[in-house]
Amino acid sequence: METLSEKILGAQVGSFSDKQIDKAFCHDGTGIQAKIIYDEMGAPGIVNPGACYVIYDHIAPANTSQTADLQRELREFATKSGMHFSDIGGGICHQYMAEGRVLPGEVVIGADSHSCTLGALGAFATGVGASDMAGIWVSGETWLRVPESISIYISGTLGKGVEYKDLALCYVAELGMDGATYKSLEFRVDSASEIPMEGRLTLSNMAVEAGAKAGLWYADRITREYLSRYGQTCQEQKPNNEPFYCEEIWFELDDLEPFLAVPHRVDTIKNVSELAGTPLDQIFIGTCTNGRYEDLARAAAILDGKKVAVRTVVVPASQADYLHAATSGVLATLVAAGCTVCPPGCGPCLGAHMGVLGEGEVGLSTANRNFRNRMGVGASYYLSSPSTAAASAIAGEIADPREVL
Repeated sequence: METLSEKILGAQVGSFSDKQIDKAFCHDGTGIQAKIIYDEMGAPGIVNPGACYVIYDHIAPANTSQTADLQRELREFATKSGMHFSDIGGGICHQYMAEGRVLPGEVVIGADSHSCTLGALGAFATGVGASDMAGIWVSGETWLRVPESISIYISGTLGKGVEYKDLALCYVAELGMDGATYKSLEFRVDSASEIPMEGRLTLSNMAVEAGAKAGLWYADRITREYLSRYGQTCQEQKPNNEPFYCEEIWFELDDLEPFLAVPHRVDTIKNVSELAGTPLDQIFIGTCTNGRYEDLARAAAILDGKKVAVRTVVVPASQADYLHAATSGVLATLVAAGCTVCPPGCGPCLGAHMGVLGEGEVGLSTANRNFRNRMGVGASYYLSSPSTAAASAIAGEIADPREVL
């Protein structure tokens, strides 16, 4: 019986499928690289500019004059070509695309490894390099080998202070950083459990941290209700009774506890209680993993009426998340607590600006990667949920969110 990857790609596992791309997107980093390759091809024209997006998020606003020059070049190219363009402040490409621009059943290619985030919407979404993106601009299509699928079965209900980020860290640790290489993860939920879209986006986002090609959810009532916010409609995707999975793993949410990924590997985790008291120099709440409104609201609920004891940088994932947080009072709560709120985008995640760590400093981040030197040369940082990050911000050291809720 077919997996969701086989259904969307229209071919069996292991075979190659030439697919027209429904949506293709890049950011200010990979976009300029794709343009260089496109120019080397003779600038033959964009075959379907209406399906292509250029989204500024990685170094937005620009951090140097050189960056600004490159962004101006790409900005002019994108607008003249008729592509969709999102300038600084629009937000992270994955979240921007998730806001009504991707639908179930579509084939979505992004020039960024975390493009798998959009599998939360029932699309086959994966990341490619800049040369592949240039090829998609020119041809409107690409080829894919249909991946084997690993099922992740989820049941139960999250306890106090526990988040879907904790589950994401657990499944990456279970699989290992290469345990799902060129495979698709299919998330399956029992009838008694309902995972909200923001949780699905977080779980799909980290699929690539286990080496996966995609992280897929079947579109259901929650998908329809989410997309209806953006005026979109969709059909539900019904799973077959017995799709063939090459591996199956199970997680019971009732048994889950807050976890941290420890320096410098995403797949090496420890219970927060084991590391409580570890001093921190900085907290970062944001990124395509945990910068959505719901993440900011959970952090604000913990910080309400309190003060942070360590510098705390907050970066909303998109303009829509920023606006929602502003009008709801969430941003006011964060600022009153002493947080520094930056414009929507990737923030310090890639180690370019807005909160890069210094040598020897220790940080805690809600991002998806803690590789050595990524967010500051010579620094170390832990990965956590927004709730753990907020509790730790108050303490100035790693703290268990269950003790402040």
